[in-house]
Amino acid sequence: MARLRRTPPHDLDPEARALYEKITSGPRGKFMVDSEGGLTGPFNAMLLSPSVGDPLQELGAAIRYRSSLTDRARELAILVVAHHHESAFEQAAHEPIARDLGFTDDQFQALRDGTPLDLPAEEAAVLAVTRALVAKGDLDEAEYALLGERALFELTTLVGYYTTLALQLRVFRA
Repeated sequence: MARLRRTPPHDLDPEARALYEKITSGPRGKFMVDSEGGLTGPFNAMLLSPSVGDPLQELGAAIRYRSSLTDRARELAILVVAHHHESAFEQAAHEPIARDLGFTDDQFQALRDGTPLDLPAEEAAVLAVTRALVAKGDLDEAEYALLGERALFELTTLVGYYTTLALQLRVFRA
């Protein structure tokens, strides 16, 4: 059961309302809004502290929409983090995106099981690095060498961001 009430926009204070408008008017659109107008998923909790929630959602937007990672690589990494943390919301939100990018049911199952996947080299490297990051929070020299430093920076940021969301979703029962 959710621990936070989803507050409709007309009940938000001005700072929270401004953040609400920013989230719902951006590329995420109305996807994160329930039938009463409240934000779903991790975004509802961000309204508790707009001064922290806004930079957090901006980081998420940068990861999703301005990263050098390909769409498939990004969704692959998001799903590895979501499965590792058993984040049902993120799995439900990102599996359809990944499906639209060509991921199959067998690949989703392999991600859930942690088994090998037959992927292009760049995606295989992202998978290996992401699995190492969630499993041990570090990379050995061989894993570090799989990606360029820019991609590695963006990927470690993605893993940290979605780990944060998984924690908040779990604690707030979103």
